[in-house]
Amino acid sequence: MSSQDIPEENLPAQDTEAHGSVAVKEDPFADPGLPEHEHRIQDIDDRAARRSERVVAFLFTLSMLATIGFIASYVTLDVDKSVYIFPLGHISALNFALGTTLGVALFCIGAGAVHWARTLMSDVEVAQERHAIEAEPEVKAKVLQDFADGARESQFGRRKLIRNTLFGALAMVPLSGVVLLRDLGPLPEKKLRTTSWKKGLKLVNMNTNEPLRPSDIPVGSLTFAKPEGLEEHDHDFQTNIAKDALMLVRIQPENIKDKRELEWSHEGIVAYSKICTHVGCPISLYEQQTHHALCPCHQSTFDLSDGARVIFGPAGHALPQLRIGIDDEGHLAALGDFDEPVGPAFWERG
Repeated sequence: MSSQDIPEENLPAQDTEAHGSVAVKEDPFADPGLPEHEHRIQDIDDRAARRSERVVAFLFTLSMLATIGFIASYVTLDVDKSVYIFPLGHISALNFALGTTLGVALFCIGAGAVHWARTLMSDVEVAQERHAIEAEPEVKAKVLQDFADGARESQFGRRKLIRNTLFGALAMVPLSGVVLLRDLGPLPEKKLRTTSWKKGLKLVNMNTNEPLRPSDIPVGSLTFAKPEGLEEHDHDFQTNIAKDALMLVRIQPENIKDKRELEWSHEGIVAYSKICTHVGCPISLYEQQTHHALCPCHQSTFDLSDGARVIFGPAGHALPQLRIGIDDEGHLAALGDFDEPVGPAFWERG
């Protein structure tokens, strides 16, 4: 098909120059370049710039207040408290408060940064040609210069109100995460140092739930006890029994080697913590001929006729002994708490 067969309207437009040569019109895909820069009102009106600065500072300050609200909510609101929020219904007041305050804190930092960038930082567009991945010394110097120019154009040093409130917001938001570390577990306080045992509390059989008398414990037997008033339906039963569990054995007084153990016993009945001093397993095995108690978890062995000292295994110290006697009704009763914390050692035990 020759050019003579192509309709005239489909032929490219041509210009005939003075010498008769043919020139094609300008390339329709040529780079149009960047549009002319338009100044914002903040660029020409200092009052508008100060208003934008106050808006950004307000958002950063609101973020700080929200962080304080997060911490206050975490400390003051009860974990079981619920509130009605339409249309969500009944939800946890603590979760709602934490989510709202943390969301506001993070949103205000982001919104403040965006408003700062759109109204106060330089918005001049700069086109840069692609270059090799490896940076030349001149490029590195230019990057550093560009960074310095950007820092200057952001007015970070000039806008002290924005800078200080930004630092405050960024410094306080991580406090939310620090406070959440509280959920790693309850603070030990002095709870690990004491148990429910105190003077006058009766020793109650774990199986029958009846107070124990000396006659209920024959020589060579192993009996488990708990303090009077501790019931399985109590909400904190598991927490307390983990410290209060007691094992009683009756040994002929002449076979008790430790002097203090004999003084703290009653008619050869000795009371020791049931909680192993290695990792807190319950001790449940007793050999009446040797008077040895064995922890089934890691085979720590304690001599109950010699102050419950460790004779084998990884346990670090002897079992704590509870001093016992009888009350006016003839029941076995505690004469105080354990003389040392029960169970394995812990970091603040000293």
